[in-house]
Amino acid sequence: MRLRRSQALAIGAVALLGAIAFARYGPGRRGAASGGYVTVAVDRGPVEATVTATGTVNPVKTVQVGTYVSGPIKAIYVDFNSPVTQGELVAKIDPAPFAVKVEEAEANVANARAQVAKDRADLALKKLLFERNAVLLRRRLIAQNDLDTARSNHDQAAAQLALDQASLQQQQAALEEARVNLAYTDIRSPVDGVVVSRNVDVGQTVAASFQTPTLFLIAEDLTKMQVDTNVSESDVGRVAEGQAASFTVDAYPAKPFRGTVAQVRNAPITVQNVVTYDVVIAVANPDLELKPGMTATVSITTARRDAVLRIPLRALRFRPEEAAGGAAHASPVVWVAAPDGALRRVEVRTGIRDERWAEVVGGALQEGDRVVTGLPRRAEAEAEASSGPPRFPHHF
Repeated sequence: MRLRRSQALAIGAVALLGAIAFARYGPGRRGAASGGYVTVAVDRGPVEATVTATGTVNPVKTVQVGTYVSGPIKAIYVDFNSPVTQGELVAKIDPAPFAVKVEEAEANVANARAQVAKDRADLALKKLLFERNAVLLRRRLIAQNDLDTARSNHDQAAAQLALDQASLQQQQAALEEARVNLAYTDIRSPVDGVVVSRNVDVGQTVAASFQTPTLFLIAEDLTKMQVDTNVSESDVGRVAEGQAASFTVDAYPAKPFRGTVAQVRNAPITVQNVVTYDVVIAVANPDLELKPGMTATVSITTARRDAVLRIPLRALRFRPEEAAGGAAHASPVVWVAAPDGALRRVEVRTGIRDERWAEVVGGALQEGDRVVTGLPRRAEAEAEASSGPPRFPHHF
């Protein structure tokens, strides 16, 4: 009796295991695995083609404020993050040496004016003598040589007056230059904005002899930012102005920011034989969350289709063992699993693709068909085990 009871329990256990296996892998199964294959139903949904790139957040317009003259910094009136208005005094260079230059130029102008006044008086005298000698010559009271000498003296006086008048203009120009240089000691903001960086301190001497030094960096409007991205040459052909874009920064990893492609610049950027192009993404920053210099991971939507017939990309890569060594096909191929486990080869035409899905624009696929995406993990392990002897890792 005990033997019969043990045999009955064993037979029942085997039957139960067989029923479970049949329910999971049997031909009537229409779930995730059909006929020993992992399948996914063809459905409708959105497909979004994107281009990913990295970039840097920058203000739309940044002005470098420098100095035209050299000298020590006497005073600084703004600091980092200070709001400024156009024409506001932000720093001052010691004006003492430039004020001395202005006084010297004023003295030179006064001297030149006095010389011009003297030349005019001398010209008036030479003109009077010339006219008087002309009258005396008509009366034959002087010789012709005396009249010629008087004419020459008159012409020389006129030329000297013109020469000194030109010298006066030069001195006036030098005075104006000295006044301009004195005015340049007042460093003023050229735009309305916010001071992003300050590169000088009080007492520091700046030299503008060879290159204009940058004293301040002023962002015109931080509520409007842009992301300068480096898009590879293989992807830039799909990017166009007006396309939607989203990006994240490390400061707010869970918050995506929305923007629009504002410009695709034609100038190539070559680094180690890798060619990229600068794609500018315009983005609003009303809350001032984005700061200049942040690194952004950008995704540009180059095309989008809603409610289209789609298949997973894994289905396009799957090949059964009997078709693995066949010739390559010109059009994409998927394999549809029947309820009895048989596979049917279907050629399709695909449209746009994203990271998971491909749009189906032609072929014999219909919504609800189950396309094969791979073997179950257990079947894959068995196939790998039967393909050859097991491989053991090397230990060093």
